[in-house]
Amino acid sequence: MGVSFGTKRSFLFLQGISSPFFVRLAREIAESGHSVHRVNICGGDRVFWPRLGAVDFRGRFSDWRKFLGAYLHDSGVTDVILFGDCRPYHRVAVDLARSRSITVHVFEEGYFRPDWITLERDGTNAYSNLPRDPRSVQRAAKNQPAGDVTPQSVSGGFSKRVRWEAMNQLSTFLLSPAFPHYRRHRAHHPLAECGGWLKRLAKRPLERRYTDRVSDFLAQAERPFYLLPLQLETDYQIRRHSGFKSMIEVMETVLESFARKAPVDAMMVVKLHPLDNGLVNCRKHAHKIARRLGLRGRVFVIDGGHLPTLLSQAQGVVVVNSTTGLSALHHHRPTKVLGRAVFDMPGLTFQGSLDRFWNEKTQPDMELFRAFRRVVVRRAQVNGSFFTEAGMTLAIEGAIARMGVVPVAVQATYVARPELEDAGMAGAESAIVFRQ
Repeated sequence: MGVSFGTKRSFLFLQGISSPFFVRLAREIAESGHSVHRVNICGGDRVFWPRLGAVDFRGRFSDWRKFLGAYLHDSGVTDVILFGDCRPYHRVAVDLARSRSITVHVFEEGYFRPDWITLERDGTNAYSNLPRDPRSVQRAAKNQPAGDVTPQSVSGGFSKRVRWEAMNQLSTFLLSPAFPHYRRHRAHHPLAECGGWLKRLAKRPLERRYTDRVSDFLAQAERPFYLLPLQLETDYQIRRHSGFKSMIEVMETVLESFARKAPVDAMMVVKLHPLDNGLVNCRKHAHKIARRLGLRGRVFVIDGGHLPTLLSQAQGVVVVNSTTGLSALHHHRPTKVLGRAVFDMPGLTFQGSLDRFWNEKTQPDMELFRAFRRVVVRRAQVNGSFFTEAGMTLAIEGAIARMGVVPVAVQATYVARPELEDAGMAGAESAIVFRQ
């Protein structure tokens, strides 16, 4: 079979996840003969894009729209690639790109985890173009190849993820003089976040033992329990796609309803997010709320635990818009969504009020769920990972195909920087030089 050559495209990379994934994806795109550009917004961006020729934006956020608009025009950008479509800088980029008919490719964590990442055009989650009602889902599923898709297992890489995230935060802090007006999408100072993670890591053995005791108690107790998996305080899915401002507000809403309407023998398990920095003491706040509501002995806060086991045992699950809700549906668990989520629809999630959920919950329609999963996997998921070598290789291959990147008659030469291997970023490139 011959190679199909396409029109040369111009790709602009904005902020990515704390991983070498974006720079390696850029390498593959450039090897196909397309132009690759990058705008760094903070020090962490510069570290994870070790390539000569990238442009640093050092202005104020109020100047970002004008700067980016000129850059898109002058560079002839045809495609914008970014991670997370809710960050303030990225919202401006998406808006500008749409107004100029520039394709936007949005990466995110996988809707279905592990072994999947998300890649959609124009937006993800509540901004996604996926069907939002049962009839549309069933109709779309009929147009997809029959059968489920079994991903290649690429899970793991948690230690790399933590290390790369710490590198990102530290670099953002150390290089802040070069980006004096950068507006962080996180609420806390980088050093405070690193301190929070170190403290949490130090407490992990103690937390693991406590979680094991709670898990054993839940398995043996003849009392029902509900699960409330928390999201990150910095998660823009909370800030943009829900009416909540914090996890404390979420816990207050859920526990107040639980105290009013849940069966008196029911218990509530609040599960901390695995990447929470611990700067907000959610356990302390949950217990304080529980005491105020007379729920002493009925509310447990755990840091860890085997999520599939918890889901399989829970009477029901309450989420704001976390994709843990999809895992709950996979385990046939009644699920209530409090925010806006792509999977919140009749037949999948409980559509009544939270007060009614505790006693009127219903299991999801698994035929509809399988149809929904087939559509999402085929249209919005790529097998792979941002944090393992095999996972990045697989994800890049799938992303290239999903974005329709085909070779043009331009070759790319790379200049390697061996010193990057010592920084844990082996395989990243420092320069992309086009040879016409």
